[in-house]
Amino acid sequence: MEGLYRKAGDPVLRTHLLMVWRMSLGASIREVAAMVGYSEKWTREIARRYESEGVEGLGDRRHANPGAKERALLDAQGQAELREALRGPPPGGGMWNGPKVARWIEEKTGSEKKVHVQRGWEYLRKVGYTPQVPRPSNTRSADASEREAFKKVSPSG
Repeated sequence: MEGLYRKAGDPVLRTHLLMVWRMSLGASIREVAAMVGYSEKWTREIARRYESEGVEGLGDRRHANPGAKERALLDAQGQAELREALRGPPPGGGMWNGPKVARWIEEKTGSEKKVHVQRGWEYLRKVGYTPQVPRPSNTRSADASEREAFKKVSPSG
């Protein structure tokens, strides 16, 4: 089990294998749940899956949900178009963020339903981008004489 755990590339499968491995070494459900950050109920479910289906019962099953592709807001081509759009400035200026991506998806798909801000964040991450936040700046910059005075009293000055 340790070998499978160490070789697993998928993070969800890796965590499930770790759980099963640690339980096989005698760790309790409570200990394993605390170790991986899952609830005890979900840890029991993973153990049950392993007992009934073996390793094939582990891993992330969400990608196999029926109808998931049909419910997606953007297909592969739409995601590629979003990636391209993210290379430029967003409509209205500023920086790309979840709300702006959600509005872009609404316009792109012609959706009559509002695309929730959270879905904008999800698609931003899905296409490999992270939200960018400008570095904070001091709104009240010191003038040259104040900076020089600080340098004279500063230990590194």
